Amino acid sequence: MWSNLPSDLLANIFSFLSPDSLARASSSCRHWHTCAKAYPLSTTSNNLAWFLAMPIQRNHTPLSCYLHDPILNNWHALSLDFLPDPVRLVGPIGSLVLIRPTSSTFLQLAICNPFTRQFRHLPMLNITRTNPAVGVIMVLDSTQSAPFPCFKVFVAGGMSEAVAPRCSATYEPTLEMYDSRHDTWQIVGPMPVEFAVRLTVWTPNESVYSKGVLYWITSARAYSVMGFEIGTNTWMELNVPMADKLEFATLVRRNGVLTLVGGICDGEACVWELVEGYNWTLVEKMPIEFGIRFLGSKRSWGSTKCVGSDKAIYLYRDLRSGMVVWREVVDKGKWEWFWVEGTSIGGKQVQTFPIKGVLLQPSLAPSCIS
Repeated sequence: MWSNLPSDLLANIFSFLSPDSLARASSSCRHWHTCAKAYPLSTTSNNLAWFLAMPIQRNHTPLSCYLHDPILNNWHALSLDFLPDPVRLVGPIGSLVLIRPTSSTFLQLAICNPFTRQFRHLPMLNITRTNPAVGVIMVLDSTQSAPFPCFKVFVAGGMSEAVAPRCSATYEPTLEMYDSRHDTWQIVGPMPVEFAVRLTVWTPNESVYSKGVLYWITSARAYSVMGFEIGTNTWMELNVPMADKLEFATLVRRNGVLTLVGGICDGEACVWELVEGYNWTLVEKMPIEFGIRFLGSKRSWGSTKCVGSDKAIYLYRDLRSGMVVWREVVDKGKWEWFWVEGTSIGGKQVQTFPIKGVLLQPSLAPSCIS
């Protein structure tokens, strides 16, 4: 019966398999292998993103990434020995991840798919920069025929190299953009020097794109948000609610809306959304029992990290500690809180170390990466 199914119908069945199950299915026989390759579809059922974590220690070896499957509630370890250099995670691009090799002081970016072990460097930037802010947006292109969506990478600020032996490096007050459709970088234009300084010194790489604006948040109290409106090439600054009382603050996007997640000193973790007029409104507080379990004896949100997608928000600290997840439950038509145990593979806890996490949709589909 299975061998007589039309390839498109069989491929639709494959789309409900997790990546490891699809890998086993595609190795079962020649027909299934051909079908899986000829009709590449998303391999994540229910459209739930996976949590992927990479070490943030410089030159960490052996290099692996760790993934949590929200459907089966399992952890997996994937070797990244196919990468030519140790890397740091920058952010997700669909089913790929944007990374930067740590072997160079100056920014060099690359993309990879940890499931298919594909890797490619992006071209060098027009201006050599150290520690700039990086942002990513997906591009909808109706003329696109490739299975992987187009994207743009924005690089803002950073320190530019000295132009003469006795000159010191200076803050670079420009923004440049990479367009995957042309595989090139271009200078978008100037930016205020004070924004360049703050993006270089006080801003991590995490960015959020919402309603035509690319946002970054400063990494120290009192927090503030900087935004770049892409259509008009203009910069803006937004206040943050309770900015001087938050022990951590992170921007995510929930249902297309810019969302702020923060932990109040001696208080709760809260979720705000940006509404009309660039005002913030409180939409949720983490239940007390989850906060107690997450913080343990530390009683501080200071080491908390957060990552989100349109359908889920994850709060985490390191690889071994558990995570608190607030995500949409489609069947119930609402969002609920969940606890995810720390990384355990084969019943054994892994060695703990600092991590950076992202949410992505795993795919075994061939892409334009190579």
